[in-house]
Amino acid sequence: MELHSLNQFTKGWFVGKFAPTLIDTGDVEVAVKHYRAGDSEPRHHHRVATEITAIISGTVRMNGREIGAGEIIKLAPGTAADFAAVTDAVTVVVKHPGASNDKYPGDAP
Repeated sequence: MELHSLNQFTKGWFVGKFAPTLIDTGDVEVAVKHYRAGDSEPRHHHRVATEITAIISGTVRMNGREIGAGEIIKLAPGTAADFAAVTDAVTVVVKHPGASNDKYPGDAP
């Protein structure tokens, strides 16, 4: 058995083509993300990966819609979204397939 801390991983990403990582793979990326109320990420899209975000605690806003604990968002490639933490929040994010440099600003062309 190995024991690790989320604090040792970059921005919560612990599976994927990252350093350090628990599983070095391009098949999938997994992260646990912690946000403070008011944290935000600008509108962006992925061309290759499907992104799944599970809200573990708190409330977030994506594309103008408030989403709370226990809800899961699935964004297909080409679907743009923005993100804001309405309250302190914890999410689990899965991207499939793992795709380095697959984050593009704004809406898909």
